[in-house]
Amino acid sequence: MAQVAAEAPVAKRQQIRPFNVVARFAPVLFLVVLMIGFSILEPRFLTPLNLFNVLRQVSIYGLLAIGMTFVILTAGIDLSIGSILALAGLVAAVVAKGGLDNRFSVGDGSAAMGFGWEVAALAAIGVGVAAGFVQGLAITRFKVPPFVVTLGGMSAFRGAALLFSGGGPVSGFDDAFVWWGQGKLGSVPVPVLIFVLFAVIAHIALSYTRYGRQIYAVGGNPEAARLAGLNVQKIILSVYVITGFFAGLGAFVLAARLNSAEAVAGTGFELTVIASVVIGGTSLFGGTGTIFGTVIGTVLIGVLLNGLVLLDVSAYVQQIIIGMIIVLAVAFDTFVKSRRRIL
Repeated sequence: MAQVAAEAPVAKRQQIRPFNVVARFAPVLFLVVLMIGFSILEPRFLTPLNLFNVLRQVSIYGLLAIGMTFVILTAGIDLSIGSILALAGLVAAVVAKGGLDNRFSVGDGSAAMGFGWEVAALAAIGVGVAAGFVQGLAITRFKVPPFVVTLGGMSAFRGAALLFSGGGPVSGFDDAFVWWGQGKLGSVPVPVLIFVLFAVIAHIALSYTRYGRQIYAVGGNPEAARLAGLNVQKIILSVYVITGFFAGLGAFVLAARLNSAEAVAGTGFELTVIASVVIGGTSLFGGTGTIFGTVIGTVLIGVLLNGLVLLDVSAYVQQIIIGMIIVLAVAFDTFVKSRRRIL
């Protein structure tokens, strides 16, 4: 008992070291500094209208980032979510429109001739879950690295979306469908509420359930998890299904927001989503990360892109900056881990 009592203050001192505090709250500090900087450089940045626009824009990325967090926690990666989003959105659009014959029609707010938004949403999520299941099966059963499987999926699902739509957009949904992307509850956009709701659910699942602890265990040390009796392959398969679910959900919300779906939707989303998760503190090596961090990372990326647009920075330079931030975030994660081992 005496030894335990003596060790307790030591552990407490380790937890409150300045380096640990800075490392833990680095994304939040970076977000605050970024917002102060943009508000000084561009007066339009800190207006309520612009901030709501930022939240509305990041809600789609945020939904995808929630799913990506589950995958990266297991030391995996999913490069296909943008392509899955495009395919799932097209399927939802065709279901809502009532067939391929209407796929090139222009929206007038009351042109829906097919199923309601409920069936369309289920169709989009079903496509996402099926795509995630197939990729998870290839990773777990055939031992193909996630990078290779999802890189192939990125090309295959994009090709399927182009083949399915013939390259043209599907547009013109009814008001009930569009409400999920353009509606508001009070002054808060519906996509933002959906993002917050699923972020809370995912946080509870990861932090307070046995399944969440198993994901951290698999990502931290898969061999130890296997020896502890966990079905590692089943858990890895499940996280790709979850990623597919969020890609399908994001596809439905995006189609509703744009009142349109097309095969090129979601192009390049992979980079932004992975950046959001990594910047939020989730380690690409697995086992470390939180949904709260992902939310902060998503908002941070949204603020960064919005501020750069307001400052009239070109899209090419924006891509360079995001790429550099990913590298810096991974380097910082590696540095923090090595520093903690020394301490």
